[in-house]
Amino acid sequence: MEQTHLTPLYISLKVAGISTLLVFIVGVCLAKLLSRRSFWGKGLLESLLLLPMVLPPTVVGFGLLILFGKNGWIGQWLASLNIQVVFSLLGAVIASAVVSFPLMYQSASTAFNSVDARYENVARTMGASEWRIFWTITLPLAWPGMLAGLVLTFARALGEFGATLMLAGYIPGKTDTLPVAIYFAVESGQTEKASFWVIIIVSLGLSATLWLNWWSNRTRRLTGR
Repeated sequence: MEQTHLTPLYISLKVAGISTLLVFIVGVCLAKLLSRRSFWGKGLLESLLLLPMVLPPTVVGFGLLILFGKNGWIGQWLASLNIQVVFSLLGAVIASAVVSFPLMYQSASTAFNSVDARYENVARTMGASEWRIFWTITLPLAWPGMLAGLVLTFARALGEFGATLMLAGYIPGKTDTLPVAIYFAVESGQTEKASFWVIIIVSLGLSATLWLNWWSNRTRRLTGR
């Protein structure tokens, strides 16, 4: 990528967009699979899924570095396929996805559990398949909560710093996302450049939260909740 003044913004939007899409797919699938089901070890499994939310990002990044490094078992396998994760855009995507995943999973799980099971049971008695029930009943009813999780996931992925720096490093024009670029701009004394990027990322985050609040209020008015 040709280095320009706005390169960190382009990279951040690309990383956040791809990681949010991956997290949305995996998070929704896992939340649907685990919702309303009880089995031995479910609490431990969900605790592991939510763990990145309570760990320092640098700890998450260190764990990813162990897994995807040249001596890690995933890293060695990917290396045999000529796929590089460490110090690459892919590494930034993985770091952002792992750190932001708990927000999407928790939101989707709460949304699925809030759906009135009576609607689904009525559809089953009428012969509807589970696939059709999901697309025509469960998903539309759970969508407002899932959309909130989607927005929060994107905002979190956009602001990810610690794990990204650990796994993807700082390569100008390649892995310099906004938070990483801000850190190194401040470190090198480029206060004006850092301030410019801070204004951009704050504006993006504020826009996301304002839209989320508007959507939540609108949904409450329409549903009467």
